[in-house]
Amino acid sequence: MLNITFGTPTKLRLRAASGTAISVAALACTLSGAAQLPTLDVSKQASQTSTPAPKNDASNVSNKPPDIPVPEIVKKFGDRELEFKKERDNFTYTQTFVVQTIDFDGRPDGEYRMTSDILFTPEGKRYEKVISAPPPTLQRISLSQQDLDDLEHVQPFVLTADELPKYDVNYAGREQLDELGTYVFDVKPKKIEKNQRYFQGRIWVDDRDLNIVKSDGKAVPDIIKKGNENIFPRFETFRENIEGHYWFPTYTRSDDELHFSTGSVHMKMTVRYANYKRFGATIKIGPAVEIKDKDKDKEKDKDKPNQ
Repeated sequence: MLNITFGTPTKLRLRAASGTAISVAALACTLSGAAQLPTLDVSKQASQTSTPAPKNDASNVSNKPPDIPVPEIVKKFGDRELEFKKERDNFTYTQTFVVQTIDFDGRPDGEYRMTSDILFTPEGKRYEKVISAPPPTLQRISLSQQDLDDLEHVQPFVLTADELPKYDVNYAGREQLDELGTYVFDVKPKKIEKNQRYFQGRIWVDDRDLNIVKSDGKAVPDIIKKGNENIFPRFETFRENIEGHYWFPTYTRSDDELHFSTGSVHMKMTVRYANYKRFGATIKIGPAVEIKDKDKDKEKDKDKPNQ
């Protein structure tokens, strides 16, 4: 994720979110999760910070077989993810991204922090508005453009039906996460194509609606070129039920040791996604219906004042 450039450090580079044309007909409206659905306590999970980076704990995963065939589960969560990816593009939200380097005493000795709103123009084009970005103090590492791309595409990790053929997806067992029963899968790319980014790690799929509710892994491959090493940390992403059966990423964390040829760097990262709001409303207009003269007269009678 983070790179060391030999010579002059790379400057931090920011970019706007990819613009997506969305048809809209109303202002955003706040939504809340469905109370009757099982929940994953993200605040509890977030408080259980692990050092070093999060790792797959196989001790909590049972080898109990799934209730339905594995290929059917994979197909269904792939279809769900495709639906969710399209749905998330209709939402605004606030994103807070923090990266810190940690010294030998366990204290931060450099930081990059940015809070931004993901919004829409009146024409429905998506964009990112930076609302807070203090001057960065990172000294030992720098952020590359690839880091910011991964922040948008890999860390929220959406494994859609059209992406599934690129991956080996293997059933690992079942695990209880708070109130959720989940199926656990190990995921890795079948092959690494040039200039393509992938996720490699583990995902948890709820056994009720077959949505991905958690992922733990890293973006691959690391990018190592002459004079430049771009190393990516392991991370966990948690999702919460925001609307209907959709589970949106709300928290990503990383606590990892990045191994460069010049030495190791301990870093921490958090990404918080908050204030999800649906932007726009779809109005369905049915076929025109003729109002006959009788109906017109009835409507007129309704409008007459009582005498």
